[in-house]
Amino acid sequence: MTASPVVQIKPLGFLWETIDPFLFCVYHDDAYPKGNGKMGPDAPLAGRDIGQDFSRKDGWSMYHGATVPGFPGHPHRGFETVTIVRKGLIDHSDSLGATARFGGGDVQWLTAGKGIVHAEMFPLLDDAKPNPLELFQIWLNLPAKSKMAPPHFTMLWSEAIPRLSAQDGEGRTTEVACIAGRLSPALAPLAPPPDSWAAEADSDLAIWTIRMAPGARWTLPAATGEGTRRMLYFFKGNAVRVAGQEVKAHAAIELRAGVEVELVNGDATAEFLVLQGRPIGEPVAQHGPFVMNTQAEIVETFADFRRTQFGGWPWADNAPVHGRDPARFAKHGDGREERPLPATEAG
Repeated sequence: MTASPVVQIKPLGFLWETIDPFLFCVYHDDAYPKGNGKMGPDAPLAGRDIGQDFSRKDGWSMYHGATVPGFPGHPHRGFETVTIVRKGLIDHSDSLGATARFGGGDVQWLTAGKGIVHAEMFPLLDDAKPNPLELFQIWLNLPAKSKMAPPHFTMLWSEAIPRLSAQDGEGRTTEVACIAGRLSPALAPLAPPPDSWAAEADSDLAIWTIRMAPGARWTLPAATGEGTRRMLYFFKGNAVRVAGQEVKAHAAIELRAGVEVELVNGDATAEFLVLQGRPIGEPVAQHGPFVMNTQAEIVETFADFRRTQFGGWPWADNAPVHGRDPARFAKHGDGREERPLPATEAG
């Protein structure tokens, strides 16, 4: 008897359960109101635990922000963050002197390496109508040899992200955005950061988002790497069938990576996130924003941060935002500047 491609199904929580080489994934979907002219919400903040607001009151949270929602300066070491912004904008600032404003499908891939402090703020620029924000932040582990790599970030602008559009026999469309990894021979994968596990030739690492029209059918191809593991997160839609198994609630679905899996959507648009990769297979010692291999390295990390602040904080404000101009940009610590290319130039 052939084993089912579905290994297990678990409900989604605030932090989505992941498997090696990933550490966790969080999905933010905030219905922010119109802005107040100062890039904060035009709404009372009474009743919120400002500085620690994860309340979802009225469909949104301030998180650690006091006037603008978001995450003021905080440190990381030993892993990477992959931030996929589907709606809204993020203002990035860091201890290397870099800044960025990105959103609308852009991805920032930040290698924390030996240590970085960064802020991620959510400016609400529209003072006339709501400012919805939707994003994933994925924590991807680094192998021991790369945990002390120099920190830096890579921008994957929306216009340059490879996308597949496929129609089933009834003309119903499935669209896939390929943030990492090769989905088909026709789509050249983007280059990951050089010190990332994704840059290893046999890591078989992939990060894809999938959107299926009502009633659409599409087959998720088998992974090619030996030992690869795969998670499929069903986070929008009413019901789907995964390898013939009905899933009626949003769920984290572990799949056998080496087997192709047919997805059949129900009567509403459905969306998925795929995370896959060959496990790093090393011990993980984590304390808050630091991820190393041993507790002794965690102790050393805290000592290093107290001594150096990972380069210090060059900004006057712990929660910088980058003005009213909505244009997306990145200014790196070495002075290099970049902006997204028009879609026709990005290819």
